[in-house]
Amino acid sequence: MRKNSIKNVRVNAEVQHELSNIIRNHIKDPRISTMTSVVAVEVSPDLKYARAYISVLGSGQEKKDTLQGLKSAEGFIRKKLAETINLRNTPQISFVMDESIEYGVNMSKLIDEVNKTILSDTKQDSEEHGDNE
Repeated sequence: MRKNSIKNVRVNAEVQHELSNIIRNHIKDPRISTMTSVVAVEVSPDLKYARAYISVLGSGQEKKDTLQGLKSAEGFIRKKLAETINLRNTPQISFVMDESIEYGVNMSKLIDEVNKTILSDTKQDSEEHGDNE
């Protein structure tokens, strides 16, 4: 199975969906933030390993705690995944913190600030030129 085959894309999507359900509904670890989402999952072509990209809305400490909670629950998550998805191999999951959503929000704020600055500068320039005429 090639890495970007249709089957691999479907497996990635299904594992992502089930991981989201497991984290939301079955894990009771207080370290795991309620604002945790599974952004993407990459399952290896041999179905033995999976890398789950996790996004947590909160402080840096909440992100660390959530990642620790998920890592300690890897066995339980893998067992639940094996129960819900019928795969030849149940992948060993490694969790990776995904900062792309937060990065995108920060970039959007920066762009808005620059746009406001440009708008106010052009407004001042037009007012100055309007007074001279």
